[in-house]
Amino acid sequence: MLEPLYTAAEMRAAEERYPGWPDTVPELMERAGAAVAEEALRRFPHARTFTAVCGGGANGGDGRIAAERLRAAGRRVLVVDAKAGERDLGRPDVIIDALFGTGFSGAPRPPAAELIERINAASVPVVAVDLPSGVDASTGEVAGAAVEATVTVTFHGPKVGLAVAPGRFLAGEVVARDIGLEPVDTEHRLVTAAILGLVPGKRPSDNKYTAGSVLVVGGAPGMTGAAALAAEAALRADAGYVTLAAPAESLLVLQALVVEAVKRPLEEAAAAARRAGALALGPGLGRGPEAKALVRRLLQETSLPAVVDADGLYGLEPEVTAGRGAVTVLTPHAGELARLLGTDSAWVSAHRLAAARAGAERFGCVCLLKGADTIVAAPGQGALVCGLGPPSLATAGSGDVLTGVVAAFLAKGMEARLAAAAAATACARAASLGPGRGLVARDLLAFLPQALDAPV
Repeated sequence: MLEPLYTAAEMRAAEERYPGWPDTVPELMERAGAAVAEEALRRFPHARTFTAVCGGGANGGDGRIAAERLRAAGRRVLVVDAKAGERDLGRPDVIIDALFGTGFSGAPRPPAAELIERINAASVPVVAVDLPSGVDASTGEVAGAAVEATVTVTFHGPKVGLAVAPGRFLAGEVVARDIGLEPVDTEHRLVTAAILGLVPGKRPSDNKYTAGSVLVVGGAPGMTGAAALAAEAALRADAGYVTLAAPAESLLVLQALVVEAVKRPLEEAAAAARRAGALALGPGLGRGPEAKALVRRLLQETSLPAVVDADGLYGLEPEVTAGRGAVTVLTPHAGELARLLGTDSAWVSAHRLAAARAGAERFGCVCLLKGADTIVAAPGQGALVCGLGPPSLATAGSGDVLTGVVAAFLAKGMEARLAAAAAATACARAASLGPGRGLVARDLLAFLPQALDAPV
């Protein structure tokens, strides 16, 4: 359900627990190098020539052992010693990237950056040793040049930098190989589909209210689709009762879009909250002062679990969420989180783990940063990384669906951090069941029940 994601320090701790360490380091390196060679031969059986680009550290040692194994398998191998200033990569069929390992952080120095650019310009498959050179293993951050790998052979377990962007996008396919280390506790965890097993189903004793009652607040004229998607998503995520509070002029449109949801005018939202188990604030709400005041009022005057998204995030202030007597989940994309933190979206995209954690700490609540590597952060806790979503999820309205699913899971009584991670996983699974191209947000609604019912 929650698998370990290792930082550089946690990997060092695992290695230091190995019997006989540090005298047994050569033994571990032998296994690591052999694993790289085996994977390279399996992936590229017709490759005859390899170039191993090796740095001066342990990662370079792994690469040299891989080169020896490849030679023993009858392949021609050129070893490029980066520390000695060698630059000629030859004309390989495959490159082994063993320049930097888990201890690397920051930007490569110019000679190493030039070598990385040569690797990327070679236009041949690249097998990265442990992680692509230039990627920070503990954060996924890339401060300068970085290798674009075809496949990454990582040891013991995946690193944070292989799951979190931008490092995630440079790793290619990640293969974790066992080299004989024992597990250690990790701060951050990778979410698997098994988390959906935590979502409560309807019990024989439930009625429509106890099965999960959600109030969606939004749907201004011209933006009714967002509120409709969130409301129907809550129903498809197995909530028993959904109320949609929207401006009076939107109610007829919403009646046609979501037949099953009860409709109330926006001024009755506070009254509707009395029968709700969770709030979903913001989808298509608008950004005027009245909308901002309503979000503030509902958060401050109710003790309901709440998910705040889209327009609900606009102008949101930390004291509104930090002082609540109930859990709150924020679900921003990079631009929305940048606005909440007073920075720009480029910084958030470059420092996604740090940004999600900063959002959680600043607002005193769960912060779900949307993306291919959706990150769920909570104050004082490690992050959960949900990386199952296919590229097809990059479509308008998918965030509104996510909001509805989070609200449904909160209404069912799930702990906020797990509800957010489970909702991201459910949406990812629904997208995987839908069309690869041309998926629209409404497709997610059709596949959500199947995503929840499928074995985990």
